[in-house]
Amino acid sequence: MNIGLTTLAVLTISDRCSQGLQQDTAGPAAVALLREQWPNAEIRTALLPDEEPAIAAMLTSFSHDGVRLILTVGGTGLSPRDRTPEATRSVIDRDVPGIAEAMRSIGAQSNPYAWLSRGIAGLKGPTLIVNLPGSLRGAKESLVSILALIKHGLEVAAGSQTHP
Repeated sequence: MNIGLTTLAVLTISDRCSQGLQQDTAGPAAVALLREQWPNAEIRTALLPDEEPAIAAMLTSFSHDGVRLILTVGGTGLSPRDRTPEATRSVIDRDVPGIAEAMRSIGAQSNPYAWLSRGIAGLKGPTLIVNLPGSLRGAKESLVSILALIKHGLEVAAGSQTHP
């Protein structure tokens, strides 16, 4: 499978950004990192408030439209409005817990608060969905830490049985 010619998405989830009260920096940073890895990919973006039904609907829409990787940015913390993991859990078919475990473990080496992230990862059909933290630093460091896992995971989810 040629992952370089696929469709990817970054969904930023933030009440403040969706209301225009704060600029989204983490979502564009995730897009830039994806662009470095997959320069020919179509990368869709969206911005939503912390509303669980809207998040689940967008994840479902992206996956039905052939998006192979969806990164969510934000909504993984402990505040009452942080509902991204719950929305993700409601749409995925299978968990991929090692991705979230890797992000927390690697992130905690430089920031002990990484352990408080509730982000998850899973598959909806062949679509891999990964919850990243909403801070610029957290999103970038988390994504960099799992890029190799994502690449291999996308190949295997697409039906490739090769292993490194």
